[in-house]
Amino acid sequence: MPELPEVETTCRGIAPHIEQQSVKKVTIRNASLRWPVDEKLPKILRNKTLNHISRRGKYLLLHFDHGAVLWHLGMSGSLRIIKENEKPKLHDHVDVQFNNGNILRFHDPRRFGSVIWTEESLEEHKLLHHLGPEPLSDNFHDDYLYERSRKIQQAVKTWIMDSKVVVGVGNIYANEALFKAGIHPLKSASKISRPKYKRLTEEIKSILHYAIQRGGTTLRDFVGGDGKPGYFAQELNVYGRGGEPCVTCKKPLTEKRLGQRSTVYCTHCQK
Repeated sequence: MPELPEVETTCRGIAPHIEQQSVKKVTIRNASLRWPVDEKLPKILRNKTLNHISRRGKYLLLHFDHGAVLWHLGMSGSLRIIKENEKPKLHDHVDVQFNNGNILRFHDPRRFGSVIWTEESLEEHKLLHHLGPEPLSDNFHDDYLYERSRKIQQAVKTWIMDSKVVVGVGNIYANEALFKAGIHPLKSASKISRPKYKRLTEEIKSILHYAIQRGGTTLRDFVGGDGKPGYFAQELNVYGRGGEPCVTCKKPLTEKRLGQRSTVYCTHCQK
């Protein structure tokens, strides 16, 4: 599933090609996504100018004067910029064609993505209003995590992956950040000290920044390429390395299932 860095990379990749451009045509080949695509969307967007694109959590927000499109990539979706002469392929479900000749094309084999039009306040939209702070914003810091965690008995790893607590800390990033912060992933969130939360917030920000930067090296793929953003490519310390030696102490890494997700950690380095 595309995580926050991949969605942010997508946002940065497509924005320069379609922002401040007017919509010429919207083509819906398959409206049966996670939620049905509004059949009136072609009429709603025709001749309207896309002001800008932003991201909230894993949603891409296409802002128009009269509303916004909330675009979610789902489990397998991707967005890329193509030219008018490129024929659609299987699972190319939605096109937004602009007057400058660029087409924003949505490809989603599993159809868990969504394309939702709204005219209500985005802050109050049912899909967005419950979301926690952005992890790279000033609103996400150690005091916030520490104070919010005081009565939480849930394992800290599953807790920080809750989008109501903070958005975008996916499984890979949670494993890696907890390792770097020296925190055992199964430890109750309420048992983590303020200094440890300070280290954890720093590591989450660092690892997400790095992942976005790595994605930024392949932004050219959004124009005419395979449409795949630059996924997190650093050498991982723990994720996917269960049973292998810890990069710090060389003891075998432990792997368990936690909340249906693979959790890998070092029993010596993470307390």
